[in-house]
Amino acid sequence: MTPVKLIIFDCDSTLSAIEGIDELARVHGPGVFRQVEAMTHDAMEGRIPVESVFGRRLDIIRPTRADAAAIGERYIATVEPTARATVATLTERGWTPVIVSGGFRPCIRPLAQYLGIGRVEAVDLHFDAAGNYTGYDRDFPTTRSGGKPEIVARLKAALAPVKVVAVGDGVSDLEMKPEVDLFAGFGGYVARPAVQAQAHCFLRNLSEILPYL
Repeated sequence: MTPVKLIIFDCDSTLSAIEGIDELARVHGPGVFRQVEAMTHDAMEGRIPVESVFGRRLDIIRPTRADAAAIGERYIATVEPTARATVATLTERGWTPVIVSGGFRPCIRPLAQYLGIGRVEAVDLHFDAAGNYTGYDRDFPTTRSGGKPEIVARLKAALAPVKVVAVGDGVSDLEMKPEVDLFAGFGGYVARPAVQAQAHCFLRNLSEILPYL
C-alpha cells in the first residue's frame, strides 16, 4: 500500500484571490459588503474569534443557491496563477491534496474540480426548494476557532499519512501548525504579520512550496 502524503490548502486568499464570504456580500450591495468585509478582516487577523461573526455574516447576506454558484465561478476566474500546475505536480509526486476551509462547500467545489482536488472540507449551506437560504452546518469545525486543526487530526486518524503539510494565509490556518510537519504561510494576496512570523516558511506564490517537499 502506497504511503499517504497529505497537503492541505486553505482556499480563500490562497488558492484564489477572493474571500468567498465577502464576494457573497458584494452581490447584495456596497453596504452589506463593507459590513461583512470588516468582520472577515478582523477574524482573519485574529482580532476577534471567527465564531463571533460566522453566523452573523450569513444572516446579513442570506445567500441563495444561485449566489453560491456565481461565487464558484468567481473562484475559478481568480485562481492563484500557479495553483493548477502546482497541484498537478504534487499529485504526480504522490501527494494527496485536500482543501480545508472556513468557506462554503457549494462555492468551493467548482474550484476544487478545476484544480483536480477531490476532497473539500468546508461548511455546507442549506437552501429550500426555491434556492433560498435556510441556514448552514453550525456543527462543522471551521465555523469556530480551533476548527482547522480538529479537521487535520481527523484526516490523520482516517488516512494515517506519513507526512502532512498545510498552506494558508490566515490565523485560522496558523492554528494547524502543531498538527502538521510543515506549515507554509501564504502571502500572495495578503501578508499577515502573525502568519509570516510564525510559519515554517512563507510563500509569495504556491509553486514556491515545491522545493520544501
